[in-house]
Amino acid sequence: MTARLLAILRAVSFVALALGLCGIVFEFAGYSAPEMFHSIADGAFTSPNALMKSLRWALPLVITAAGVLVCFRCGYFNVGAQGQFYLGAIGAATAVELLNGAPALVVVPVAMLAGMLAGALWAAWPGILRLRYGTDEVITTLMGNFMAGLLLVYVTSGPLKDPSGTGQVTASRPVASAYRIATSVGVSPTVIVLSLLVLVLVWLLVNRTAYGVLSSLAGRNAVMIAWQGARLSRLGLSAFLISGALAGLAGSIELLGPNGRLVSGFLPGHGFTAILIALVAGLSVAGAAIVSLFFGGLAAASLYLPVIAGLPAAAIDVINAAIALFITARSWLLPDFIKRRLPARRTQS
Repeated sequence: MTARLLAILRAVSFVALALGLCGIVFEFAGYSAPEMFHSIADGAFTSPNALMKSLRWALPLVITAAGVLVCFRCGYFNVGAQGQFYLGAIGAATAVELLNGAPALVVVPVAMLAGMLAGALWAAWPGILRLRYGTDEVITTLMGNFMAGLLLVYVTSGPLKDPSGTGQVTASRPVASAYRIATSVGVSPTVIVLSLLVLVLVWLLVNRTAYGVLSSLAGRNAVMIAWQGARLSRLGLSAFLISGALAGLAGSIELLGPNGRLVSGFLPGHGFTAILIALVAGLSVAGAAIVSLFFGGLAAASLYLPVIAGLPAAAIDVINAAIALFITARSWLLPDFIKRRLPARRTQS
């Protein structure tokens, strides 16, 4: 517990450093740092309905981040959450299109299952290449993101194209209101319950099952696990499938919830933000829930930055990049005497 608390405190300190650095950069760029922080706080926490706006972005993020951390804990750096998210949305949209007219009690669960299956399959092929041929999963999953983005453009301008569209933006037909699980606000009892259910199940998986223990040990010392007779290929492929399925679930929720249709290139930073959440949370499920709310607040605050601080909404991307820089570079930012006290975490090469 103490080690976990120290990890969270370290992550919080690096996030604070990143925010401070961004404040200095924006101040030198001619913007007001105090107004920037005020707009972030106002958009994320203090404005009317701020919590609802933060939850709108946090709920799908925490589902994807939960899947990402399962793969990371097993020692595989799956950076393909964005592509798996897109495939989940495509799978759900296809199911809705094929079952159009059926009862909602049939269509909604089937669409979510289709999204999870599509996301899992999109994560499976990089996993198989990694486990069978030693292919670098960072490269293959990153390539998968671009391929999924192109596939999204294809289906929204071809098989699933909305014939009544203007042509300015390629999109699918709107999901019928009977099949929607949330309005454009993005927060509903169904979405909240699904998010909490995912968090509970993933927490139980990584903390209370033999699979969770073995996969975490594999991420630290794969050779030792192999000596114990565990099948690393089975552990690794399961991690990829779980990660992809949860990203696909988030994509199906986005389709059936706030988005209501497929749009080419929607939420382009979702998967990468989920990866950042998993890293900031120290691969902790409970930490991911808290960090997701923070990043959801940052996304909500992007609407306030141009109004209050005069900053473009893309400033949130700069802040996210600064946080990613500090989190990933913490190994050389920490003094040597502190690093010697931190538990080493090795991943399988």
